[in-house]
Amino acid sequence: MNITHLDHLVLTVTDIDRSLNFYSQVMGMQIITFGDNRKALQFGQQKINLHLAGHEFEPKAHTPTVGSADLCFISSTPMPDILKHLEQNKIQPLIPPSYRTGTKHKLLSVYFRDPDNNLIEVSNYVLDETAD
Repeated sequence: MNITHLDHLVLTVTDIDRSLNFYSQVMGMQIITFGDNRKALQFGQQKINLHLAGHEFEPKAHTPTVGSADLCFISSTPMPDILKHLEQNKIQPLIPPSYRTGTKHKLLSVYFRDPDNNLIEVSNYVLDETAD
């Protein structure tokens, strides 16, 4: 088996509309409707399907849990602009931006929480390998 990329992931949420609002306004994702009026958020060539807690679609994770995700998104927006955007949306970073290790490059990341307390990491690739 040769896995090439992620098509979609599923978040179990307490309020579909609140999650749609957060991910579209704060994260810049596009709201899409598919299937039997199901909702998802699209970004690039991936999407996040939303399941309402207690009303998940089958098949589903063995124990779908609200607030259990830890997601890292890569942004082309410079970190100072990301921080300004978060402030404008009244989102408080958990810690100041810090360097992390990504799949292919070093990352400069900021962490915050979505409405269901999932951990969201938004990162810029750091191509200067001398950056701390």
